[in-house]
Amino acid sequence: MAIKNKVQLITYPDSLGGNLENLESVLNQYFTDLFQGGVHILPPFPSSGDRGFAPLTYFEIAKEFGSWENIKAIAAKNDIMIDLMVNHISQKSEYFQDYLQNGKDSVYADLFLNLNKIWEEGNPKMEDIDKMFLRRTLPYSEFEMGSDKNKEKVWTTFGKQDPSEQIDFDINSPIFKDLLVRILQNFKDNNIKMVRLDAVGYVIKKLGTSCFWVEPDVYTFLDSVKKIADELEIELLPEVHSHYSIQNGLADHGYWIYDFILPYTVLDALINQNTKKLFEYVAKRPHQQFTMLDCHDGIPVKPDLDTIVTTTEARKLVDICVERGANLSYIFSDKHKDADGFDIHQIRCSYYSMLNANDDAYIAARAIQFFVPGIPQVYYVGALAGENDVENVLKTGEGREINRHNFSISEIETAVNKPVVKRLFKLINFRNNIEAFNGSFEVLSDNEEKIAFKWTKDNSYCLLTVDVVKYISVVENVDGEGNKETIIF
Repeated sequence: MAIKNKVQLITYPDSLGGNLENLESVLNQYFTDLFQGGVHILPPFPSSGDRGFAPLTYFEIAKEFGSWENIKAIAAKNDIMIDLMVNHISQKSEYFQDYLQNGKDSVYADLFLNLNKIWEEGNPKMEDIDKMFLRRTLPYSEFEMGSDKNKEKVWTTFGKQDPSEQIDFDINSPIFKDLLVRILQNFKDNNIKMVRLDAVGYVIKKLGTSCFWVEPDVYTFLDSVKKIADELEIELLPEVHSHYSIQNGLADHGYWIYDFILPYTVLDALINQNTKKLFEYVAKRPHQQFTMLDCHDGIPVKPDLDTIVTTTEARKLVDICVERGANLSYIFSDKHKDADGFDIHQIRCSYYSMLNANDDAYIAARAIQFFVPGIPQVYYVGALAGENDVENVLKTGEGREINRHNFSISEIETAVNKPVVKRLFKLINFRNNIEAFNGSFEVLSDNEEKIAFKWTKDNSYCLLTVDVVKYISVVENVDGEGNKETIIF
């Protein structure tokens, strides 16, 4: 299966109308032929937390969302991407619950990383932990196992609670390898075309390392997953938040990657009205990427942009975003903070709000995204030019909920009639249907107030010029017959 060079949608299963059946209706009625690249449905599985990212199983769809039949119905008209959290599963899963009940006698005991597999007698050492790229205070949780309630520690990379809701797999276990095959086969059976490997950077646990993106071990793992996926005609998209050099290395190995640098550099160009960093970045980045501006987490800062922007520059932009309503997530490990203590991991916000709900600036941002080489993904909130949902943050206590508003059908109907959304849909249709986007790409620039991207194929070309001071986006399009049109989006 070849990934289509068209625009994709990212959405939760319940964020556009409340369930998968309504999502299908929204795609057909309000987004007709719009997201021709496919639909990335964020985890629709039964889950105990983290809005689906603590799945109990991959063999069922949560009843409140619908069923596999609903997934198949959407797949009849749309290529579907779905998430596989290869690093962990819920502590409420049947696998871990059996482990809790039966301890070392559980048939699933080897599926998890008891610390006895890592440290002698299972006793963690702080000199090892201090080297790790941590996502919580400690990389393990303690549970009472078996009928005798022995206290055992197991590896848990993620989770705000203690003990964590997300339990790490032992990827070297034969049980895990068998489970992985069965999960991917089930995806194939239900017409899934693409799988995002979530949190894949954390799968290797090796003392003396950061336990994040440990090479070459992580490539050995990825290649083993890819072999299975290739046989099932499933495309993989590894999800890795790290310095862009790691992403480039992943691209060199032939994998699709995420462009986690673009959201910040586009925001920087439009807020600071200077294209210098954006120009430098786009000119040298790999082309085999999925591009995005917004997502269910936030706009990446550290470690993704280390060496691209200085702490002073980043602080300035972050402060402006906070003034416009954003909240922040932080780096846990002191070793991975800047020397001056700068520790911003992500800016959590609506992209439209970060551009002060300025329609012209927002369309300029999307035009830049769509012309940069790669497969453009548009998050559902961004598709409807949604603003910060501060009320939801206060209600849930979860900062990421600022950009996770669930739209009712009536809200969707209102949003699609907003002028900015109509302009965005026009731009998406243009990106989907112009043949020049399958040709060669050039970065052009007159000065630091403008940036220009040009695509050429045979006798056709399209040229985008964006003025980042006046927020004017102009496209000059010439088809293969020499017919020329100028479009101001």
